[in-house]
Amino acid sequence: MSSIPPEYKPASLEDWQKAASKSAPGGRVDALNWVTPDGIAVKPLYTAADTQSLPHADTLPGFAPYLRGPQATMYAARPWTIRQYAGFSTAEESNAFYRKGLAGGGQGVSVAFDLATHRGYDSDHPRVVGDVGKAGVAIDSVEDMKILFDGIPLDKVSVSMTMNGAVLPVLAGYVVAAEEQGVRQDQLSGTIQNDILKEFMVRNTYIYPPEPSMRIVGDIIEYTAKNMPKFNSISISGYHMQEAGANQALELAFTLADGKEYVKTALAKGLDVDEFAGRLSFFWAIGMNFYLEIAKMRAARLLWWRIMSGFGAKNPKSLMLRTHCQTSGWSLTEQDPYNNIVRTTIEAMAAVFGGTQSLHTNSFDEAIALPTEFSARIARNTQLIIQEETHIPNVIDPWAGSYMMEKLTQEMADAAWKIIEEVEAMGGMTRAVDSGWAKLKIEAAAAEKQARIDSGRDVIVGVNKYRLEREDALDAREVDNVMVREQQITRLDKIRAARDAGAVHAALEALTTAARTGQGNLLDLSIRAVRLRATVGEVSDALEKVFGRHRADTQKVTGVYAAAYDSAEGWDKLKGEIAAFAEQQGRRPRVMIAKLGQDGHDRGAKVVATAYADLGFDVDMGPLFQTPEECARQAIENDVHAVGISTLAAGHKTLVPAIIAELEKQGATDIIVFVGGVIPQQDYEYLFNAGVKGIYGPGTPIPASAKDVLEQIKRSLGDH
Repeated sequence: MSSIPPEYKPASLEDWQKAASKSAPGGRVDALNWVTPDGIAVKPLYTAADTQSLPHADTLPGFAPYLRGPQATMYAARPWTIRQYAGFSTAEESNAFYRKGLAGGGQGVSVAFDLATHRGYDSDHPRVVGDVGKAGVAIDSVEDMKILFDGIPLDKVSVSMTMNGAVLPVLAGYVVAAEEQGVRQDQLSGTIQNDILKEFMVRNTYIYPPEPSMRIVGDIIEYTAKNMPKFNSISISGYHMQEAGANQALELAFTLADGKEYVKTALAKGLDVDEFAGRLSFFWAIGMNFYLEIAKMRAARLLWWRIMSGFGAKNPKSLMLRTHCQTSGWSLTEQDPYNNIVRTTIEAMAAVFGGTQSLHTNSFDEAIALPTEFSARIARNTQLIIQEETHIPNVIDPWAGSYMMEKLTQEMADAAWKIIEEVEAMGGMTRAVDSGWAKLKIEAAAAEKQARIDSGRDVIVGVNKYRLEREDALDAREVDNVMVREQQITRLDKIRAARDAGAVHAALEALTTAARTGQGNLLDLSIRAVRLRATVGEVSDALEKVFGRHRADTQKVTGVYAAAYDSAEGWDKLKGEIAAFAEQQGRRPRVMIAKLGQDGHDRGAKVVATAYADLGFDVDMGPLFQTPEECARQAIENDVHAVGISTLAAGHKTLVPAIIAELEKQGATDIIVFVGGVIPQQDYEYLFNAGVKGIYGPGTPIPASAKDVLEQIKRSLGDH
C-alpha cells in the first residue's frame, strides 16, 4: 500500500471557497445553494462541521428515536412488501388483476375503490352515472367483496384498502367476506386508510362533516384494537397532500398533526395509548425531490417518536413510525410517457433509502388512464429489480453519517415542527382543517409549483424542455362504464330480493339510533348490517340521516400564481388582451371552473381558477360533486362565457357531453365548454364531436389554455 506523499496537506474549507468562487455565479458560493420549496437552503458542499451539533446524528436502527429505521435489521433480514394499488371496473376483473400480480411477485393487495363507493352511493344512485367502475372497483355489498377476494387467502395475504368516506360499510364488507371464507377477525392483516382529516384538505372523498367523521375514526380504532390485533386501524396519509401540491415540509407536518388528532380521539374513547398506537401506520408520497424525500422519512420517525413520547407511550411499537409509500402520480407526464419509468425508479429508490415498510410503484401510463397489464408488470418489476439485483437492501440506512443527509433530516424536522406548533396554537388539526387554513396552504403551494413549471423555472423533461415533435400513441385501458353499472344494478336487485328485508331494516335503524345517541360502536353495528346484506349506500344513508352530508367551501387563493410566474412579457401581453376584451364588452371574460360527478380531486381546478383570476378573468368555482344539470343551471345563472370542466377520474365521455346537452336544452348555446385533466388522446375526437371547444391535457401551460379560451369566447360572441 502506497504511503501519503510527505508534501500532502488537506485542503481547508477556506481553500475550497476560494476555488469554488472562481466558477460560482457572480463569484458568490452561496449562489450555488438550492432553496427547496420548503425554504431550506441546500448547500453544494457539507462537512463534518454541519453535523457536530445535531442531537440524533449518531443513532442505531430499531432504537429510539428510530431515525434510522423502525427495525434493527431493516431490509437486510426482510425486504419491504411489494404492493400494487389497483382496482377498476368489476370485482371479477380486479380479482383477476390481483391474482396475476401476486403470482408475478406481488406480496400484498391494495384496493382502489370507485368514486361512487368512496362517497357512499350504491351503483344505482342517479348522482353516480358517470363514476361507477371508472377510477376503481365498484363495491355495493359483501357479495362484491367476496368476488373481489375470491381465491386470495385472507389469513395469509395482507390487504390495504384506501377508503375514508364509506369506511364503515367497506371495512365491514371485508370482515364479513373473510368470515365467509373461513377466516377469523383476529387472523386478518392489512390496513384501512380511515384518515378523514386529509379528505377535508385535499382529496374530498368525505361523506359526513368533520365531527361525526372523527367519531367513526375512533370507533374503528376501538373495535380493531379489541378484535383485529394484526390489522392497522388507520393509515395516516400525507400522500394525497403532496399530490394536491403540498411541499415535503407541509406534507410531513400536516400528516403528523393529523396523527396527533387521531391519538387524542382514541384516548377520548378511554383506550390506553399502548393499546392502539402500535397499529397506527403512515402513508407518504415520494416525488422527484430525491434528497428531500429521504430526509422527510427519516425526520418523520424522529418527530413521531417525540409526539408519542409526549402522550406517555411506553411500548416501542407505539413510538416507532411505520409507513407505506407510493411513488408520485402527479409527477407522471402524458408527454413522452416512457420517461415515467425512470421517474418511478428514482422515486422508488428514495422510498427504499428512506426506510419504507411497503411500497407501491405507479405505472408509466397512469397520467393517461388506468394501468394496463403491460405497464403494471414494469412497475412491479421495478421493485423486484431493486430488491433482488442491486444489493441496496443489504445495507441498513446507507445515508446515515452523510453530512448532507443528517443535516437535511434535522432541517426538515425543524421546518415541519414549526408548522405543527402553528397548528397546535389553532387548537389542533381539526380546527385547522375546519377553518380552511390548511387547505389554502396546500393550494398556494400547488399554484406556486405550477407557475414555476409553466414559466420554465422548474424543468420537466419532455414537457417544458426537450419535448418531442410528435408523440406516439399509447394503448390505454378503457372501462365500459355503462356495462359495469348495469351489471352492478342487476346484482343489487338480486341481493335486495333475496335478503330478509325486515332484519336489514332493523339493523339499519340500530345504526341510525347509535349515530343519534352516541351509544354503541358504529363498526360493530355496520358488520351486523352487512352480514344481513345491507348495501354500502344503505349503511351510509342510515348514518346520513343524523350526521348529514358535508358541503365544502369553494375558496381559492389569489395572487400566488402570478407572483411565481417568471415570464413577464407573455403574461403582461395576455393580461392586456383580457383588459382590452373587458373594455370592448363592458365586462371581463367570465368562466366557471367545475367538477362533475364524484371526482373530488380539485388540485387542477383550483390552480386553473387561481391563474385565470390572476390574469384578469372573472372566475366562479362550482361546488364539488355537481351533476351536469346543476352545473348548467349555475353557469346560466352566473351569466358566464365559458365552463371549464376539470376531470381526473375518467368520467369525461359520460359527463362532458351531458353538460353540453344540458346547456343546449336550457337555451345557452353561447356558453362554450372546455376540458382539462387526464384525458387519453384517443378520446379527443369524441369530445370535440360532442361540442367541446378546447382540451388541455397534463403539461399544458395555463397561460396557453387561457389565451385559447379567450379566443374561443371572442369567436362565440361573434357567432352570436
